[in-house]
Amino acid sequence: MVDEQDSRILQIEGGAIRGRIDGSVVRFLGIPYAAPPQRFELPKPPAGWNGAHDMDDPGRAAPHRIRPFPAIDLSPLVGHGSDGSDGDYLRLNIWAPREASAAPVMVFIHGGGFVGGCKDASVHDGTAFAVSGIVCVAINYRLGIDGFLPVPGVPTNLGLRDMLFALAWVQRNIAAFGGDAANITVFGESAGAMAIADLVTSPLAKGLFQRAIIQSGHGAMVREIDVAQRLVKKLAKILRVSPDADGFRTVSHAAAMDAIDKVAKPWAIDLRDGEGREPVYGISRFIPVWGDDVLPEKPIDALRKGAGRDVEIAIGTNAQEMNLYFVPTGVRRKIGGLLARWLLGRSHPEATAVLKAYGYKRKGVQPGEAMTDAMNDLVFRWPARQYAAAHQGRTWMYEFDWCSPACGGELGACHGIELPFVFRTLPCVTGPRGLAGMDPPQALADRVHDLWAGFARDGAMPWPEFGAYRTVYQMSRGEALHEPVMPAAAFVPE
Repeated sequence: MVDEQDSRILQIEGGAIRGRIDGSVVRFLGIPYAAPPQRFELPKPPAGWNGAHDMDDPGRAAPHRIRPFPAIDLSPLVGHGSDGSDGDYLRLNIWAPREASAAPVMVFIHGGGFVGGCKDASVHDGTAFAVSGIVCVAINYRLGIDGFLPVPGVPTNLGLRDMLFALAWVQRNIAAFGGDAANITVFGESAGAMAIADLVTSPLAKGLFQRAIIQSGHGAMVREIDVAQRLVKKLAKILRVSPDADGFRTVSHAAAMDAIDKVAKPWAIDLRDGEGREPVYGISRFIPVWGDDVLPEKPIDALRKGAGRDVEIAIGTNAQEMNLYFVPTGVRRKIGGLLARWLLGRSHPEATAVLKAYGYKRKGVQPGEAMTDAMNDLVFRWPARQYAAAHQGRTWMYEFDWCSPACGGELGACHGIELPFVFRTLPCVTGPRGLAGMDPPQALADRVHDLWAGFARDGAMPWPEFGAYRTVYQMSRGEALHEPVMPAAAFVPE
């Protein structure tokens, strides 16, 4: 029970809730924005309640398993997983200024490859945003088979539909927390950023937010429904069920996680399209599909036709995204040329040419280095630039270029490294096994955080828009520079 002297009671849809006051911030953890999800059904409103419910327990995450990771501790970024024993996880957290009134709102959507992560990972605690005058919201959504497998007879993109449901809840309820429903910025990282990039173009998201910050994401990680049906059939075979709703409804969360682990292996399934391309490069098998009412067409095509032009966008990547996957595991240093060509060839029809464009067989360049550098651009950096160029509204581009000293100085500006700077939560990733090493620069975190909060307030970044000059702001250097076209441009479809 929260002490009434340190609490605040608010009325929202469903009933009264009690949050905890901590200095200048009021915190509400684990607010249900939807009822406990029924497998393969659309999200529904939560049941009402009597009396004021304490919102000081964030609850559980969507069912998922966290795989062990060498050299660095990723739990501050992804949380600790969930066995699915508590199915009431469609919840959100809110951190609000104590005296908020018509304050800007930021809604965070976590990453995790559409199969992991949660709103409660310590790196994206929203306290600092509330201190900066922002009402900050973080949401959970369905993952993996339940959220992103297009099972015949089931609504597609249920994970995206959960996000839309949560954003609609925010529209209706955020005023109770002192937030302005007409000034909402969605922001997310990795899979969360991919989802936001997709929703910018969705007709179902129109009017739910005014701005978007897309961190290490873009709209190219989507699949044709017909291609994704291969994954449905493969999983059904592994699980020994029929490849339909009736079959998958019988699957336990533990069995589903085992099957997800099996199809994650590079050789487990071929999800290349008709051109021999796999848009996720094996990072995840589960991604949104296009061709339904959520995403009627590919996001990049929709952007070029003017979808999302009313949304102001800041989009960016980290300079060495793939280091997170290939440095701690030793792949960057140890992989040979044959395996590098095979691995990249599982996703790209011109693997050898791509590797050569990034220095493969050049003196002093190891195959793993060429593969990592190529995938930095193929998977993240160049598609994000394509997204920026296609968006017909106001668009700012950044590059996070601060290099972590972790892993003997080799981790660099890897995937996810910007998160503790954005949320100003560096202590949780600092230390011998921390993502940011021993002494990350707090001054840079203060500056990056202020840029995000400022964008949420008035929809502008203090550097020129991307435009024809291709202006990209280098975060660590604090300079906006013209960026030349990168080698990956020759190998990524327009």
